[in-house]
Amino acid sequence: MSKRPSPPVLDWSTGFLALLVVGAMVTVFFRDGAGPFVEIMIDNSRLFVGMMPNILAGCLVGAFIALLLPREMVNRWLGAESGFTGILIATVAGAILPGGPFTIFPIATALSVLGADIAAIVALIVSWSVLGYSRALIWELPFFGVDFVGWRMLLAVPLPFIAGYLSRPLARYFASRWPAP
Repeated sequence: MSKRPSPPVLDWSTGFLALLVVGAMVTVFFRDGAGPFVEIMIDNSRLFVGMMPNILAGCLVGAFIALLLPREMVNRWLGAESGFTGILIATVAGAILPGGPFTIFPIATALSVLGADIAAIVALIVSWSVLGYSRALIWELPFFGVDFVGWRMLLAVPLPFIAGYLSRPLARYFASRWPAP
């Protein structure tokens, strides 16, 4: 497998978020005192530690998928030449993949590294977002019932296809305007 250059540890978005965090920390400390400040730090540290296994598992899933799936197969079924079939496969995969963003984004990244087209990746993520069966079964059906969920799913079916097809020309446009380093 080819080596990708590592992204910088601190880019502008990370720096911006770090400034926001530090600003909020200082504001809370001076406005509300040490008690609430320490409570927030402890609660968020617990959240961070609790999320780490999920993040690790998602990254490992993505890494193993990148090693297990043959590049030729991904290119054939999800690559730039796959057309409607690639978007359809990605849409179905996104709808049936369980898990949260810690799972789906590493999988999408692995498929991208293996040569999947931008349209397939966008269709996969949009499909997971709007058609994901696990969220519909666990959260939506108990709250909204079959009629609402059925109509919502039916009306959402075109969205991954629309997003996938729109992503191709947009990706070409942005690539021509701002080439990757």
